[in-house]
Formats: sequence, C-alpha cells, structure tokens
Amino acid sequence: MLTGVRQWLREEPRQAAALGASALALTLSFLGVRIGWLDPAWLAVLLCGVPILREGAEGLFTRFDIRADVLVSLALVASVIIGEIFAAGEVAFIMQLGALLEERTVARARAGIERLVHLRPRTARRLAEDGAESVIPAEAVQAGDTLRVLPGETIPVDGLILSGQTAIDQSVMTGESLPVDKGPGDEVSSGTVNQFGAFDMRAVRVGEDSALQRMIRLVQSADAGKARIVRLADRWATWIVLTALLAAAGTWLVTGEALRAVTILVVFCPCALVLATPTAIMAAIGNATRHGVLVKEGDALERLARVRTVAFDKTGTLTFGTPGVVRVHSALPDLTPDELLRLTASAEQRSEHPLGKAIVRHFRATAAKAAPVEDFHMLPGRGVSARCDGRQVLAGNAALLSGHGISLPPELEAEARAALGQGQSLVYVALDGKAAGLVALADQLRPTAGQTLAGLRRCGVETVLLTGDSDAAAQSVARQLPLADVRAHCLPEDKLRWIRQQEAQGRPVCMIGDGINDAPALKTALVGVAMGGAGSDIAVEAADMALVQDDIRELPHIFALARRTMRTITCNLSFSMLLNFAAIFLAMGGLLSPVSGALVHNAGSVLVIVNSALLLHWQARDRG
Repeated sequence: MLTGVRQWLREEPRQAAALGASALALTLSFLGVRIGWLDPAWLAVLLCGVPILREGAEGLFTRFDIRADVLVSLALVASVIIGEIFAAGEVAFIMQLGALLEERTVARARAGIERLVHLRPRTARRLAEDGAESVIPAEAVQAGDTLRVLPGETIPVDGLILSGQTAIDQSVMTGESLPVDKGPGDEVSSGTVNQFGAFDMRAVRVGEDSALQRMIRLVQSADAGKARIVRLADRWATWIVLTALLAAAGTWLVTGEALRAVTILVVFCPCALVLATPTAIMAAIGNATRHGVLVKEGDALERLARVRTVAFDKTGTLTFGTPGVVRVHSALPDLTPDELLRLTASAEQRSEHPLGKAIVRHFRATAAKAAPVEDFHMLPGRGVSARCDGRQVLAGNAALLSGHGISLPPELEAEARAALGQGQSLVYVALDGKAAGLVALADQLRPTAGQTLAGLRRCGVETVLLTGDSDAAAQSVARQLPLADVRAHCLPEDKLRWIRQQEAQGRPVCMIGDGINDAPALKTALVGVAMGGAGSDIAVEAADMALVQDDIRELPHIFALARRTMRTITCNLSFSMLLNFAAIFLAMGGLLSPVSGALVHNAGSVLVIVNSALLLHWQARDRG
C-alpha cells in the first residue's frame, strides 16, 4: 500500500501537491482560521475547482454532454456567489480526488500488459544445416528454422520437437501445476519454459502468430472492450441540472426575487449526491481490506453486485497448485508401502522434478531416515536412477521402465489406470530390474474450497470450473465440490470465449484465477479476482480485486458486501435527491435563505457519510 502511494507521488507530483494543499486549506477553513480577510478554502476552489469548471464547460459546449461535472460546476458558482467558500472547496476536492484515483487505476492496468509483453523471449538459438549454432533475436526466427533450447530457457516460438527428451513448464499458457513430459513430435509453445533436457525443434508459428503473442493481444483487447460503469450521479445529472435551473428561473420570474433563485442553486448543490457513491465505496473497500481483499477498481464492488456466475480456475485457486502424495502402492509382497516410499524418496533426493521434490517433502514429514544414495543419474523426460541401500532404484514414468525392459504386472496396471482416472500423476518404481510399485500424486484441494462454494450458492451465485488441466483432473475436483459446470483443457482463448458467450446471454461473470494464463479472462470478465499471495504479478495487475492471503473463504462475504454496498448507495442517492427537491420547494416558497439552505445541504452530506460509514464494520450473516 505504501509502495503504491510513493509511486503515485512520484508519477503525479503536481496533482498530489494540489490535493495536499487543498486538504490543508479546507482544514484551516473548517477550524475558522483566516488569512486576513481571505478564507483559506479559496485555495481549494482554485486548485481543484478550476479544472472541474473547465471540464464541465468543454463537455457542455463541445460535446453537449450534461454530466456530474456540469452539476458540480453550477453548484461551485452558486456557492461562491453567496459566500459559501468552504462548501465550494469541499465539493471540488472530493471530485478531484476521485478522478485522480481513477487515473491511477488505468495506469496500473497498462502496467500489467507491459509485464506480459516482457515475458517474450529476446533471443533464440538457430542451427544451420552444418550444425553450427548462432544466437539471433527471437523476432528474426522464420517458420521452418531449426532451433535448440537448453535447460532453463524460455521457448522462443511455437513449434515441434525434432529430437531430445524434456519436461516443459506450461503454466504460463495452460495453468497446469506440473511440467509436461515432451519428446520428438510433441508441440511446444512460445513463453513456456524448458525445465530439464536440451532439445531441438522446428519453428512452426512465429512472430505475431505465436501463442504468447496471441495471449498478449487477448489481454489488450479485453482491456479495451471492458466498458466502465457510468455513475448514477452522471445518469441523473441532466435531469437534476434542468430541474434546478428551471426552478430557479421560474422562481425569479414569478417572484422577482433573485435571492430565492440563488438559494435554489445553493440547496441543490449536490454535495450529498456526489458523496453518496464514493463514501459508500470507500467504507466498503475498508471492510474488504479488513477481510484480506484488496479492491483495486473503485467501481468493482458495483459490478460485483450484478454477478450471478463465478468461474474458478483450478490450479492455485481451488487447489494449492503443488502436488502431494496421495497413495503409495507396493506390487511386491515382501515390500511394505513405507519401505517403497523410503527407497523412492532416497533416489529422488537430488531430483529437480516437482514430482520428485513432492515425494521427498512427503517422506521427510514422516521423520524417517533416508537411505544413502550412490550412482545417481537424472534422466530428462523419464525420471531418475540411483543405488540406495545396495539396491538399484528406477523412479519415473512408464517409458523409463519399458526402456529398461521392465513390464508392469496386471495388478499394477489396474492400480495405475484407477489413479489416472482420478486425475493423479504417477511415479513408477522398479527395484533391481523388477516393477515394485507406484507413488500417486495429485494437486491438493484447499480445505476451505467446499465451504466457499457452498457459501456462494447460498448467495444465489452459480459456480463453474474452467481449467487447462485434463478431464480426469477436472472431474476429480468436481466430485468433491458443488460445481454447476466443469470445462477442462481450457486455453486462455477458450476461457475468454466462454466468458464472452455468458455475458452475451446477459449472465455477468466473475473470474477467479491466479496464473498468467488467466490474465485475459480476468480482464474480460465483469469482475476479475486474483490470488494475491500465490498468483502471478500479471494476474494481480489484470484483476479488479486480489485475495491478499489467498483466503477464498472471504468470497461469500465480499459478494454479500457488494450487494449491501449497492443498497447503501441507492439509499444515499434517494435520500439526497429527496432532500434536494424538498429544499428547492422550500426555497421557492421563501422558507429558506441562502444561509439556512447551506446548512440543510451540509446536514444531508453528514447523514450520507454516517450511513456509508456503517459499511466499515458490516458483517455478512451466515445463511447456512
């Protein structure tokens, strides 16, 4: 929070200085301080009010558009005419503060796109026909070129593997929690990361046609196509301005008293109307922050109140995004599952593969002692080989065992089919040249996921799963959670297409995700919510809200808070409108003077602020 404030101060020094000076001037005016005969609030009028007058004039005379700027401009002029300088400065300050916060939000959204652009690889290793290797700019790669990708490097373009075995981290594109083993003939995408073995590939889609470039364009188009909600005050401004002007002109013509006409312009001064929405939103944002939710867009809560469908990413959102051991199965009668786990974890101690690391992490939690390791070999794309306690251990995929001439017994094959059907990842184990068993791993579901989705359903919200994982992994989650629909194998454009289809049918969607691949969907959805702890920076930048501690339990409260906020805003607006029109009628009848009229509209502002402040500590009731 403090970092964001410091950045804002650096980027917008003049606006920050103007607001700071205006706030100080208004404080002095409120305390009754005067500089000679001059009211300090004049400084706020000049610094904050003049830009509003200019915007209002431009909108009225160049676009013929009567909005809140025109409304506020008239109130400023009327307040100055009757000497209510503090009221004029107060309204101008509030309007300028809100406008500046909006500008910062837009700038933050652009920063997210820039970070996504920076994911593009800068260089590529091109192989000549004689095998000579040269490093060239990534944009110089042509379709048909042969490229070499080393361990740890980002793949520069889309293509096909010609030779080599490896594992690719595809989370940037699909959100999959585990690297995917790849070999000759398999497709690879730009922006994904080569984890282990080196490989040669043929470039197929380059430049603007690559998968990463397509995703960047998706985020940019989603950002441009997401219309901002027009404030209720703006929607009503035309009618309020016309009503007040007609009332003032009519009163002047009928009574011949200019004072009554000026009083009408003062009492219709839209302080309460201007304060109705931002005070409620600010209080609700404070409430959300106390519950670990960072609200980045000022109108995000307004939009969230309209949502009736929530789409969840799986990996890192409903799950932790890290694999964990769920089952150890021994195929040898004289080998216990605990001993099989010990030997497997011992062999995997030096492995860099996420599955191997997960097995070691699980074994260490048992406090058992690992076996000494000798003759360790990492076999990219297949697994590991090592000697542990004098036994030769192979741990990896089925191709590793078959490559060593080891076949799986029928019982072990049946166990493997059952585990794969539940979306689990398998590490097969062989001891001394004989199949010994397997270790099954799966992404761990968050313990609060079921409670969260049940709470959303009680709020009248339908929950849907959109994941880049396999059908088996998606259905495994669906069996444990109350989901209305499940869609697997979703690339970023598939999520985007589904959201647009739903919103075209009049079903606003809230997207909740954590990965770079979720950024287009987070941008396109009416409301995007990112996992702020485990989520990528780009996902957080693309979203309207972020769960700071990744606590999805707070989602039902935030939905209920959004609807409560809209009810508070409606109440504030209705009250301020009734007060304004009642005061206009009293002023027309000569029952209010300019001074008493100013008191009435200030009282209305105070009541609106008090009503909004009740949102600060509002707590949704558990309707379960």
